Parts: sequence; C-alpha cells; structure tokens
Amino acid sequence: MTMTDDNGTAAAHSKAGTPAGGNGPATWTPTGMPASPATIDPEIWPGVAQPPSGAKAAVAGKAAGLLFKGAAKRLPLRVEYPDGTVLGTGGPDAPVMTMVRPEAFEVRIGDNGLIGLGESFMAGDWEASDLAAVLEVFAASVDSLIPMPLQKLRTLYLPRTPRQERNAEQNTRSNISRHYDLSNELFANFLDTTMSYSSALFPSAAGPLDSVDFGVLAEAQQAKIDRLLDKAGVGQGTRLLEIGTGWGELALRAAARGATVYSVTLSIEQQALAQARIADAGYADKVTVALQDYRAVEGEYDAVVSVEMIEAVGYEYWPIYFQTIDRVLAPGGKVAIQAITMPHGRMLATRNAYTWVHKYIFPGGFLPSVRAIEGITQQHTTLRVRERMGMGDHYAATLRLWEERFLARSAEVDGLGFDAVFQRMWLFYLCYSRAGFQSGYLDVQQIVLDRREAQL
Repeated sequence: MTMTDDNGTAAAHSKAGTPAGGNGPATWTPTGMPASPATIDPEIWPGVAQPPSGAKAAVAGKAAGLLFKGAAKRLPLRVEYPDGTVLGTGGPDAPVMTMVRPEAFEVRIGDNGLIGLGESFMAGDWEASDLAAVLEVFAASVDSLIPMPLQKLRTLYLPRTPRQERNAEQNTRSNISRHYDLSNELFANFLDTTMSYSSALFPSAAGPLDSVDFGVLAEAQQAKIDRLLDKAGVGQGTRLLEIGTGWGELALRAAARGATVYSVTLSIEQQALAQARIADAGYADKVTVALQDYRAVEGEYDAVVSVEMIEAVGYEYWPIYFQTIDRVLAPGGKVAIQAITMPHGRMLATRNAYTWVHKYIFPGGFLPSVRAIEGITQQHTTLRVRERMGMGDHYAATLRLWEERFLARSAEVDGLGFDAVFQRMWLFYLCYSRAGFQSGYLDVQQIVLDRREAQL
C-alpha cells in the first residue's frame, strides 16, 4: 500500500508483502546500482512517473539546463551526455554522472530544484558510477552551484512545506509513520542486530573509518549508546526519560544498568518491536514504551537522553522540545542528546524550504545548528550546553555500511514488496546523507546539557 498526504502527494513506499503498484521487482546492474524502473505507476509515484510538461516547464527546463551545465563545467566530476559531450574538471578517476534523458532531467530540476534532482534519479533520467561521490561533489559546492542573485529569489519559486506536514501535535504521528512505520523488516535488512538507526561511534581499534566493515557495526552502535548513558549519569536507580525509542536498544542497555526507563515514540511498528525485544530480554518491569508525543510527557526524571530525534521536531518547535526536557528534568539531572547539525548560515537560509527529503523521507523534519541549540536553550530554558563532541566522519562510515548492506539484500527487499522506484529512492537517500557528512556540510554531535549555571 502507499501512504498519501492530504494534497495527494504519494509518500513513496509500499508495505511489506504488497507490491508497489505492480511495477515489478527491482533489477540491479553489474555495478550493484539499481537499474532504471521499466514502468512507473503514476498513482503511487505522481512526481516521478512523468516529468513536468507544458510551456512553463519547457522554459524552466532550458534555464535550469544552462545553469546546471555552467556549474558542471567547474566541478571535479564527469557529466557525460548521450551525444558524447563531457562536462567537468574531473580526470579519469573522477565520479561519473551519466545523463540518460537530459531533457527530462532539466525539466525536473527547473520545475522543482533539488526535489527534481532526486526524482530524476528515481525515474532513471541519470545514473552514477558512485552515487555518494557524485552527490558529495554537489554538497561540497552547494553555496556556489546557483548564482547569488538567483539564490535570493529562491523563496519565490521553490515549494513551501504543506501545512499538514508541520509538526503540530495533530500532524506528528502521521509524519513519523510515513518513515518509521514503513516496515520493521525493511529496516532489519540493512541495520545491524541492535536495530540502531543513528550514527555509530567506532572504536579506534576498528581501523580507518573508510574501511571498517559491517561486522563491527553493532559494537560501535553500543559504544555510541554507552557514551550517551555515561554522560547523562545513567546507572542503578536512575529514572530515565528517552525521547524517541527507536527499536529499543538504548532502553535495553539503560535497564541493564539498573535504570527505570520511560521511552516515548510515535511509531506503532517501533513500539511493537521494542516492547518485544525488551520483554525477551527480561526487562519488561523496568522499561515502559509509550505511544506518546514528547510534549505530553509528565513526571520527573534524573536523566533525559534523545538520539537523533530533534531532527524530526521542526524548526518552530525546538523551544518546546527543550522546554519539555527542562520541565521534567529533576534537580541535578543531566541531558545527553545526539543531533545531526548543519552550519548556522545554511540553517537560516533553508529553514522554510521544502526539500526532496521532506517529500519522500522525513516530512516535517529539519536539522538544527549547534548555535541554534545553544541559543534556544539559553533563551527558553535553564539548560546550558556543557560539552559536545562532533563525529560526522563516523556517520559517513555508518551510512556507507547501511548502503552496502541495502544493496546486498536487494532480493530480500524485493520480497517485501518494495519496488524499483522505492529502492532507487532509498539508495539516493542513503548516499545523499553520506555525501553531506563526507563533504563536511553535515555533522553529528553528542551534546551534554545541565543546569549548573542556573544554580549559581
């Protein structure tokens, strides 16, 4: 089945065991990349099945094509066209972007900017020798791809966030379900045994991050969790609030330390599997997993931990997120969060943008900057940032392992009913994210907060 928002935009997925509109299973090229879909169901993928048409789209496509070609000539990659034209400054070892249907590509990006870039890959309008490497080139040059005068006009022509995707309480469960309720089996096919869906923290003994293998991922995920629990002072008798359950690994490890855990999630699928894992481990009396919005949490807790959940809160709700933590944190308590961050200037420039990631992956989400977290907590709470550690290179390694695992388990993903367009979408998402961390455009931080300053 597919999920569709109120204005008819498909949420681009199928449920386990249900073929996505009869498009058929994905096929895979010898290089391991998903091949272009032979047919695309327009009811499931209305933004992908056909490129925009009409006079306005044609004009926008011509303009976008000229801008893209002008930018590509300066970039360290190779853009190859069907007529033999090659653009870019990259040598023979540079990543290659191969245009299959350049006119469709240009019309899509002319109509929808970066949303069109992702949709054109989903449709097979272009291919890549190394998708993450191609996207890394674009991520590293994001501030110069479009001339500055045109960047200032972006708000006049780029789409805005649909009202029903804002993370008000009445919308949040729907937004979360469109990603996390896809299928537990889908996530199990590329995550490790801990079912951790956030950056790992690899020990130095694992070797260089660009060559760590999947066999060490579970240990690295547990190391990430243990560091957060240590920083929050979680131990015997701790009353711990976890905002964002995931599939339960952090709650399990906290309970094993003797903590009592109250964990909140809005994902029905995650709640069910987390509860089953917790019961199987014998901690059902120590851990409560509630299907509840974080804003509705009551009580008092000695520690609050939240792993990569702030990204789903939404820009305008960050004060409420931290005010909720401040409200329930006991005197002397500590907070440890893990957050994906972006540079502050880019955050301000894009806070009202509606992107490919919003449309297809995380509706309602937005990444904070470290400066924003520090400013919001100082202005709206008694919490203060005490310590932070950046580990973006660890996220790049984590995403590479997920990408490799996803590609290796393509037959299993096919068997769950996820079609060729979905698989290209998911690969684009993983590679798009990895490119952000490899280029330095994104980072991930473990941040510790407490109230010491307020108590002086």
